[in-house]
Amino acid sequence: MLLVLGSSSGGVARHVAQTGAALATEPPDGPGAVVTIAGPASVQRLVAPAGGQMLFRAIPLGSRPGPRDVEVARRLRVLTARADVVHAHGLRAGAAVVLAVAGLRPAERPRVVVTLHNLAVGGRGIRLVSAALERVVARRADVVLGVSGDLVERARARGARRAERALVPAPPRPPIRRAAAAVRDDLGLDPAAALLVTVARLAPQKGLDLLCDVAGLLRDRIDSGDLPGRHRLVWVVAGDGPLLGHLAARVAAERLPIVLLGHREDVPDLLAAADLVVSTALWEGQPLWLQEALALGAAVVATDVGGTSEVTADGASLVPAGRPGHLAARIAHLLTDEPRRAALGESALERSRALPTIADVLAQLESAYSR
Repeated sequence: MLLVLGSSSGGVARHVAQTGAALATEPPDGPGAVVTIAGPASVQRLVAPAGGQMLFRAIPLGSRPGPRDVEVARRLRVLTARADVVHAHGLRAGAAVVLAVAGLRPAERPRVVVTLHNLAVGGRGIRLVSAALERVVARRADVVLGVSGDLVERARARGARRAERALVPAPPRPPIRRAAAAVRDDLGLDPAAALLVTVARLAPQKGLDLLCDVAGLLRDRIDSGDLPGRHRLVWVVAGDGPLLGHLAARVAAERLPIVLLGHREDVPDLLAAADLVVSTALWEGQPLWLQEALALGAAVVATDVGGTSEVTADGASLVPAGRPGHLAARIAHLLTDEPRRAALGESALERSRALPTIADVLAQLESAYSR
């Protein structure tokens, strides 16, 4: 089995690592299967650490088309010719795989499965290129899996012979290493302060301008005394990415109550210490960080986009995207209603127990990999 992915610093790499390890341990294609992962050298430590059960082959597959794609195609053609099943993760990886396989003789072609993990968010040019790649993948892959219902429908509309929602295994409940009081002390918070936590790559998909708009509205509510018992609010954002400079500039210029923490190794501690965990994304597939928040019993407020509701069900309070006033009002209401926050946390725990397991994922892959 050959698993292929492009550049990743988060959810996709973690998903490939988890399922790859499970396939190597209990391969659905029968005993003796070998799992190889191909991707940029930067993802090796994330998906196939040294001494692990999986092989790793470096290919220079970047996030955008470039001159090294010729080398990518050459290497993939060699690797795919040796595989029984090729499972690509992401649109770029999927397009590269189906084009590489097209050059093989019919008797050499492996079964091709592509999982789509993201919806293109950006300008018209980005959307047009993505739509073209979606058509290529949909029409040439044997099976297309999408991490949200809208991605599945797009694949079907573009000619996929078989498309279905991908199961993403829920991560195990993350360990908590510090008490909430210690986390708040480190952030300089007093007991009456409201702590909001967001974990996100600082990229357009995550709705960071919406986050800033809502933070400003909440600050104004506190300044006017509209949030009883709350005289300070801190919204911490854990993560880094290309929009760091833009976000930092807005925070400084508008004096927003946002603290940019950068990359953090203590995300579970932050989630467990939060009054509310908030997602302002413009689109999400099956966000692993929200799954972790559910498993920790955090009270979650999220924009109802992509596959978010498919993950959270009634384990979170969902609001429409693109409406800062609506989101600010929901957060303010929950910050002043402790019993409702506690009930929301209980609903989160209950929902986390119903999320897919790795056994569910392997059962789906066994079906997808079968000819």
